[in-house]
Amino acid sequence: MKFFIDTANLDEIKELNDLGILDGVTTNPSLMAKVGVQGRENVLKHYKTICEMVDGDISAEVISTDFEGMLREGKELAALHNNIVVKVPMTRDGIKAIKAFSEMGIRTNCTLIFSVGQAILAAKAGASYVSPFLGRLDDVSTDGLSLIEDLVLVFANYGFDTEILAASIRHPMHIVECAKIGADVVTCPGSSIDKLFNHPLTDIGLAQFIADYKKVEG
Repeated sequence: MKFFIDTANLDEIKELNDLGILDGVTTNPSLMAKVGVQGRENVLKHYKTICEMVDGDISAEVISTDFEGMLREGKELAALHNNIVVKVPMTRDGIKAIKAFSEMGIRTNCTLIFSVGQAILAAKAGASYVSPFLGRLDDVSTDGLSLIEDLVLVFANYGFDTEILAASIRHPMHIVECAKIGADVVTCPGSSIDKLFNHPLTDIGLAQFIADYKKVEG
């Protein structure tokens, strides 16, 4: 399973990338604003910087909600770097844009997926990724992980090449469960990935090793 970090923070991206476990990045205008990146030219420059840091797919989101606007923005984003994947919302115009991008050879990530039906439409249109938001489903008392499980089954049934990118990850067990179910990718804050390091028995074991070594050394 691939690990993407969901951020626009260059320090967070570098930290995970230096560990050798980062496969890509997802970001959006909201995340850009959080790190103080404003203005179209600065946003494009920031995307390009991320692409130069990480050897993997970088999802860059269109802002337009109409077909022509999505096409215009998507082409501009795709031209920035070969690693760019154009993130498109799950709407009628979004699906139409995904189909057009697919025919142009531009890879896409269909975002804001909340049902199997939506994901099927995106896959049939040629999306490279679909992004089901499992955390947001959990927020409204719906089992987000069951959606991931259903998508894995349906995509396997019909041999879709579209990858399942589990988004809106809230904690490390979401990551573990997605791996068990068979999601292709998870995207999450660096803090969620960082918590995978932690286990009290590891801390106890390491402390014991150090104590024993000090005894041996006198």
